[in-house]
Amino acid sequence: MFFAYTEASQRALEGLRDFSMLKWYAVPLFGLVVYAYIREVKSARETGNWDPILAALVLFGCDFFNETWNGWVFHLSKRSAVWTTPGDTAFRVTVGWNIEIIFIFLLFGLAYYHSLLPQKDSKILGLPNRWFFAIFYAVVAVVVEVILNLGDLLVWEYPWWNRSFAGIWLIFLLGYFYWFVAINFMLNLKTMRKKLVFTGFIYALPILMSVLAAILGFRY
Repeated sequence: MFFAYTEASQRALEGLRDFSMLKWYAVPLFGLVVYAYIREVKSARETGNWDPILAALVLFGCDFFNETWNGWVFHLSKRSAVWTTPGDTAFRVTVGWNIEIIFIFLLFGLAYYHSLLPQKDSKILGLPNRWFFAIFYAVVAVVVEVILNLGDLLVWEYPWWNRSFAGIWLIFLLGYFYWFVAINFMLNLKTMRKKLVFTGFIYALPILMSVLAAILGFRY
């Protein structure tokens, strides 16, 4: 069977994990992320509430999983990942993941957590506030993806993951919404041990997949 990478896939492979492609603006972005986490750690030490950091780690772990299975699709299809991020970037980590995406999603979970109302049962527009903000942030993320897709910065190859009605719903549910479901599940756990185990479980699968991919020589 003949396989051929798409034009976007070929562009996404350019400069892949090439440190000579690094750009200076990644440094202040990294500094902002570090500053945000230092402030959260300081606050957690004072209050004993580590939930904001765990929420951020849960969300980023879900993104790590998404980017890992997307890379597997790229390698196994020999055509394209479900999404690719060709074009200019400060550093291309995988064909669908760059340093800019990593930085924003390291902060996205913090933004979600600090949007939640103090009272868990408080409602917004008739919805428990946690679910209202889960829907809200997932919708915001999808809108941003659509804009990036229109600008050819984020390329969708397959007909079931595109700007069609069904495609948008799939991006909403599998691309983002379950991230916030995972955060809400973690927040409902009663002990720190359970929260840490759950967070670790989220990272275990993509780490295992990444190690296996490296052993098998996958390229993504």
